[in-house]
Amino acid sequence: MIPKDAKLVFKGKLFDVYQWQQEAFDGTMVLFERLRRKSSVSVLPIMSDGKIMLCEEEQPTRGKFLSNPGGQVEAGETPEGAAAREFLEETGYEGKLELWMEHQPYGNKIDWTVTNFIARDCKKVAEQHLDATERITPVFIDFNQFVDTVLSDPNFRNIEVSVAVIKAMRTPGGLEQLKKFLLGS
Repeated sequence: MIPKDAKLVFKGKLFDVYQWQQEAFDGTMVLFERLRRKSSVSVLPIMSDGKIMLCEEEQPTRGKFLSNPGGQVEAGETPEGAAAREFLEETGYEGKLELWMEHQPYGNKIDWTVTNFIARDCKKVAEQHLDATERITPVFIDFNQFVDTVLSDPNFRNIEVSVAVIKAMRTPGGLEQLKKFLLGS
C-alpha cells in the first residue's frame, strides 16, 4: 500500500511512481518507491457447447500471443463492468460473468489488482471494436486442449490462469474439479 504522505514523482500512461521516506530499523531514513497501475481484468469465456475461448492476439511491439480477453478498469468502472466491456469489445461476445480469482501479482512493488472472471453461456452479439494497436482472433478449444495450451504453449500469456491449472494438477483430483468448475460437467 502506498502511504498517504507519498509523493507522486512521475505520472505515466500505465504507471505512476510514488516515493516516500521511511524510517529503517536502525533509525536512518530510507527512500522507498512503489508503482501504481490501473486495475486489470481478464475473462475466461466458456461457450454453451463447453468450448473455451482463447484469443490469438497481436500488438505492434509484442508479436503474436495467446491470452484471454481483458484490459484496464477505467475510472468509475467496477471490475465486472470493465470485464463485460473488454470482453464485448475484443470478441463481440457476451456471457454471464462470475468472479474466479483476484490478486496483486507484484505484492509490495506495484499497487495493481488483477481480477479474473469466468464468462458462461457466451454468445456472439456484436462485431469486435478493437483499438488501433490490437488484432484479436477468438479461437475455440476443448478442455484438454486448454490445459495443453496453458502448460506448454510458450505464447500463452495469462500467468494467473497458468498457475490455477498447475495448482489443480498438483492436487489429487484437482484437474477434474477444475474441469467441473469451468464446464459444469
